[in-house]
Amino acid sequence: MHINTSFNLFIFTFTSLIMSNTIVTANTCTPKDTECVVPTTPLVAFLEEVQKTALQTYGHKGFDPKLYVDLSLKQNLSITIEAFEKLPRTENGSVPIEELSGFMEEYLGGAEEGLVYMHPVDFADEPEDFLHKVKSPKVRDWALEVHKLWKNLSRKVSSRVLEKPGFYTLLPLENPVMIPGSRFREVYYWDSYWVVRGLLASKMYETAKGIVYNLISLIDEFGHVLNGARAYYTNRSEPPVLSSMVIDIYNRTGDKDLIVKSLPALLKEHEFWNSGMHKVIVEDAEGSRHTLNRYYAMWNKPRPESATIDREIASKLSNECDKAQLYRELASAAESGWDFSSRWMRDESDLATLATTSVLPVDLNVLILKMELDIISLARFIGDTTTAAHFTEASEARKKAINSVFWNVEMKQWLDYWLSDSNVSKLDFQEVYKWNSSSQNRKLFASNFIPLWIELFNSDVKIVDEVVESLQNSGLVHPVGIATSLTNSGQQWDFPNGWAPLQHMIVEGLVRSGSERARSVARDIAVNWVRTNYVAYKKTGAMHEKYDVEKCGGIGGGGEYIPQTGFGWSNGVVLAFLEELGWPKDLKLECV
Repeated sequence: MHINTSFNLFIFTFTSLIMSNTIVTANTCTPKDTECVVPTTPLVAFLEEVQKTALQTYGHKGFDPKLYVDLSLKQNLSITIEAFEKLPRTENGSVPIEELSGFMEEYLGGAEEGLVYMHPVDFADEPEDFLHKVKSPKVRDWALEVHKLWKNLSRKVSSRVLEKPGFYTLLPLENPVMIPGSRFREVYYWDSYWVVRGLLASKMYETAKGIVYNLISLIDEFGHVLNGARAYYTNRSEPPVLSSMVIDIYNRTGDKDLIVKSLPALLKEHEFWNSGMHKVIVEDAEGSRHTLNRYYAMWNKPRPESATIDREIASKLSNECDKAQLYRELASAAESGWDFSSRWMRDESDLATLATTSVLPVDLNVLILKMELDIISLARFIGDTTTAAHFTEASEARKKAINSVFWNVEMKQWLDYWLSDSNVSKLDFQEVYKWNSSSQNRKLFASNFIPLWIELFNSDVKIVDEVVESLQNSGLVHPVGIATSLTNSGQQWDFPNGWAPLQHMIVEGLVRSGSERARSVARDIAVNWVRTNYVAYKKTGAMHEKYDVEKCGGIGGGGEYIPQTGFGWSNGVVLAFLEELGWPKDLKLECV
């Protein structure tokens, strides 16, 4: 066997960093964004090397790169690195299977080592007044099965993580958590909103509050809610829905202490999204300037949880600067929650053409507007008139921006806006993009209809009816749900996949509008979505992360990992639909 010289160089450099207690930093950014990188930790960097070696040793079949960066240490990192360095290697960096397996058994703990099962303190087999609008005994029985899945997904970070945080990539959260399921063994940000909605339907108010307090603790430590509760997610967030969790829990519990604890964190989160590279200024056709936001991960290397995949995607690029930019685009798409979609790609057949940071997304800006509106309500609840007045002004400005930049009067939809360097000018060192109608993305995505979720856009019956007609004629509405897009790119956030959060936001917005037509359309979509979840559950014994909207009971696919089960937000949306809309006694649950 031969020792790989480049690996020895890595070990020498890496060990020096460990001994000096220095954080490993990312590659140098491109000149345009030299400050926009948050460093990772020595443990994450080491586990990426384990991941790379494991792929070379075990091969691609059944390989999940995330598994390896979720592992924990059994001994100090320096001792583990020393043992890893001594493993025999071939020229291509592979290690004999028995040698690598033996090393992992002796020095590394399993991916779930940092979590222990936790029976939720507020779980009841049949909660009082559970889904009282559901009149069908069959639907009620199945809903109780979905409700009981909360026990399967409930975890608590173990005391070992609190005692030795440097041994884990898992972050030490104080309160019990709900994981999405399968390979997702930690808390995820935007998943948590629909988990909370399901918990509220299940009357599990204390568990829901604990989730919010965990997310607040991440803001306190990192300045924003992380994509997920792992050390390798510190460089990005996810769609901001924390304020929605707080509002919904408060409306059920009347817990003012929750508001007092949440409001400072929400102000900090709002600042995160409205500063730095997330903030973009657009000058509209009338010369008015608007501030809007985009996804922009503070990272320009392969994502640790998918590093082997990202390097393979970037391998077709020869320029290191181009590779660094692609890595940022990949991480920014992960920040969007839509990882991956033709929505972010200049060429929908080529993932290497991702340009997420060049897109002003409709849904992100709507969620930030909702955050502003929620902050107004929360501030008023506790008598903070100054904060309420400030965010009233901010929300009015953002509503104008959304209508000026995104609304397309011909299509009756809100469209993403592509930023073009050819339309940029300078104002006090701040780039200002000149609005051009040709820069609106006229492709059909479910996100074009997300503004309907908030009252500012669903209260005008005339507009709602126009948008509903546009939705019905879009080709997105299928027999069992709303498709994410019309493009079958092979990516999971594209056709024919439908995702629970998108169904929920659009349906809930339509239901709460003043339009009877909108409510009728919403009920049909929700009924069909519940049916496909039920049929798939009966076929497989599990709830799924995503579904095929063309086939009742069809399971979604595509993307960089195999379909996952569990599943937090799917469970939550089914329970939320049944709570809000109910189910008549004589309405069939099977496919029709």
